[in-house]
Amino acid sequence: MRKAISGICLSMVAVAGCSADETSAAPAASAPPAASSADAAKLRAALLPAPAGMRISYGPELGAFGSLKSTQQGLAAVRQAKLERPECAGAAQLDAAKPDVAKAPGAVIAFAAERGSITQAVVRLPSASFPAPLPEQCMAYTADVGGSKISYKTKALSMPTKGDESRAYLTTASGTDKNAQIGSVMIRRGTLIMSMLVVGKQVKPSGLYELADLADKSLAQVTG
Repeated sequence: MRKAISGICLSMVAVAGCSADETSAAPAASAPPAASSADAAKLRAALLPAPAGMRISYGPELGAFGSLKSTQQGLAAVRQAKLERPECAGAAQLDAAKPDVAKAPGAVIAFAAERGSITQAVVRLPSASFPAPLPEQCMAYTADVGGSKISYKTKALSMPTKGDESRAYLTTASGTDKNAQIGSVMIRRGTLIMSMLVVGKQVKPSGLYELADLADKSLAQVTG
């Protein structure tokens, strides 16, 4: 992939890439006033270090989740796309359009390599909640992304349960010279939710599970 995902962009825009170039690393921002320095430190500690062979391409960025530059870029990219099924845009993901999610303290980081990219976010919600599973009608649909018609086919993965709740999907996007697979993982431990997107030409479930295991161990360390 020529661009890394520099924010929590939905899988439908991962093929086209977000607006920020993969080399533009964002400086670490201060935590929002509602978050204590200890809480901000926990969020940052919950983020993964750069995997072997990858470099940090964005962040770590900290602050109110909805106001983060990365979140705003992702929302803007989604607004520019035309979906066959608009209701699928934010399905099974953290919805930054909701006030409680937008105001929640969050941290985002992204990694890149020639083979693909990883974007991770950790958000502390005001209460223990988890996004609903992907609706059946969102398992297969098309979208116009930057003038290109992209087809998306998603399947739920049988990932071993992580944390209090977890879910994983594998999406295959086709229709351009940037055909890709997008692995997505979401894990909840208490009021902390970790969201991760892994993008590449081929994403192996086994590799996705390994990353999920590492992410869950980081969550456990800050919530234990």
